[in-house]
Amino acid sequence: MMDIHEILRQLPHRYPFLMIDRVVSMEKGKCIQALKNVSINEPFFNGHFPHRPVMPGVLMLEAMAQAAALLAFDAIGERPDDKTVYYFAGIDSARFKRPVEPGDQLIMDVELLRVKSGIFKFKGVTRVDGNVVCEAELMCTMRTVA
Repeated sequence: MMDIHEILRQLPHRYPFLMIDRVVSMEKGKCIQALKNVSINEPFFNGHFPHRPVMPGVLMLEAMAQAAALLAFDAIGERPDDKTVYYFAGIDSARFKRPVEPGDQLIMDVELLRVKSGIFKFKGVTRVDGNVVCEAELMCTMRTVA
């Protein structure tokens, strides 16, 4: 539904911090499914257990937040500009079920639960080969910066 070129137009993140390779599906204002291919060439693998490379959990949360941002922008019908920043406002109930290793493909399902006072609340679940590897509730907000 959204290729890397459209993702790059909507998210300010760039290598090595862009964590979304493709949006598989999106239902306006409700949910998004996105994917990230995890490669041995990821720069964090050099220092995160070089003898047994494992993707840091915080980066899985970041990947879900980037998917959530794409869903939020679509829900409100806006595209971010150079003065719009999308921030984490909170993370609740984060759980990591198994390690993510090079060669895995993250499938992130993020659901918009509610929007209140400019705070978006999402439920995210990330799977590899159908098995849950990470889940959390994410709260994010958009701010205009000078």
